[in-house]
Amino acid sequence: MPLVLIVDDSPTEVHVLQQFLEKNGFETAAADNGGDGIAKALELKPDLVLMDVVMPGTNGFQATRELSKNPETAGIPVVMVTTKDQETDRIWGMRQGAVDYLTKPVTESVLVEKVRAVLGA
Repeated sequence: MPLVLIVDDSPTEVHVLQQFLEKNGFETAAADNGGDGIAKALELKPDLVLMDVVMPGTNGFQATRELSKNPETAGIPVVMVTTKDQETDRIWGMRQGAVDYLTKPVTESVLVEKVRAVLGA
């Protein structure tokens, strides 16, 4: 079962995303900020990271940049999942190393389809 790491400071958002993914055959883990997300990615080596942007401490853009530059985590795809819906935000997220960008609220079908597409599942 592919492991998806959800990095989001909203417990509600984490719960909703976990339900969507687990119901569709994915294993999940969660971190509530960018710094913890980086640490968990190094520890767990997930198949995919879903990254929020607006979080205390290390934000999602910074965490994505760190993951994409670290040889240990550079091969883990990151999909931004955020309320930041401006085109400039999307472009900036992709420049930090994200492979895709979804804006909240995200539906189950869109999320699962995107995760499967990125993982080639």
